[in-house]
Amino acid sequence: MAIRRVMMSTDAVGGVWTFSLELAKGLQCHGIEVLLAVLGPAPDGGRLRAAAQVEGLRIAHRPYPLEWMRDASDENQVAAGAWLLDLAAGFSPDVIHLNHFCHGDLAWPAPCVVVAHSCVATWYEYVRGQFPGAEWDDYRRRVSKGLRGAGLVAAPTRSMLDDLQRIYGRLGRTTVMYNGRRADAFPAARKQSYALCAARAWDEAKNVAALDAAAPLSRWPIRVAGDVRHPEGGNARFEHVELLGALGEGSMASQFAHAAIYVLPARYEPFGLSVLEGALAGCALVLGDIPSLRELWEDTACYVPPNDPHAIAEAINRLSRDRRGLHAYGTRARRHASRYTAERMVARWRDTYRGLQGEMAP
Repeated sequence: MAIRRVMMSTDAVGGVWTFSLELAKGLQCHGIEVLLAVLGPAPDGGRLRAAAQVEGLRIAHRPYPLEWMRDASDENQVAAGAWLLDLAAGFSPDVIHLNHFCHGDLAWPAPCVVVAHSCVATWYEYVRGQFPGAEWDDYRRRVSKGLRGAGLVAAPTRSMLDDLQRIYGRLGRTTVMYNGRRADAFPAARKQSYALCAARAWDEAKNVAALDAAAPLSRWPIRVAGDVRHPEGGNARFEHVELLGALGEGSMASQFAHAAIYVLPARYEPFGLSVLEGALAGCALVLGDIPSLRELWEDTACYVPPNDPHAIAEAINRLSRDRRGLHAYGTRARRHASRYTAERMVARWRDTYRGLQGEMAP
């Protein structure tokens, strides 16, 4: 059966936006129309310019709080669900693709897949070392209901899917869907003597604080690209890393192209698009030693204990002293990154949509 239209929920806070645009662009190339339903803060100018490059992409936005935000209540999540159902009624999609959890159980007019890019409960376990408190009970209830209502639950790594089922119990139909990026968007250039991190600097999971502590011990400067402003208010502060701020696509690609090392001592990272972007650009990878990153990058990266600034600095220093080894790690990362192309991701999602549609056929 042919897939003609996909309605996809997204947000403009982190990597979900990048994933959504990459997938939408690939689907449009296959003649599949995409409607992006954007929840949460409005996309900024840079994100809207990136979206405008996807020919024919439709975008609708309502500032309903994202399900993990403090002011996400049952009332506004119901209102967001009603808005999403109205969009679906007008668009007549063949598949509903939700990049969030809590509306997976709605009475959709087409089969629904929920994608688990991250969740508060797993974030707390990896970042804080404990289960979230009672103040998150409503969130957990909504997530569990959405997961069990979806026709399919997908996650970007086996590690994330296993964690999800460990916390929320066995789910129905599940699959692992690795993310992808276009290799030609991240060319390599002559490498320079610095380490780069691209991350939401305000997110404790990205662990920029450990990089800040490692920076005085590092032979090379550590540059951090990304927003320090939390979407719910407040700024993260750092003293030793070189903050580049939130960069546009071209500037970010240039940073990847010239960085000799990409470093992300993440404590929690269900996939990590920025790691893939660095690998495509031929950066040697220094990554937090966590299951998801081990799953994705196997023996092509240098792994460090996420909360050990000395180990992070030593990994950077060791590579900086060994130019041959540095080049070898960059080459291996780039070769390995060919597993995670946008083309493969789009083809897999298209096949998955067809399978869901076929199951719903009378």
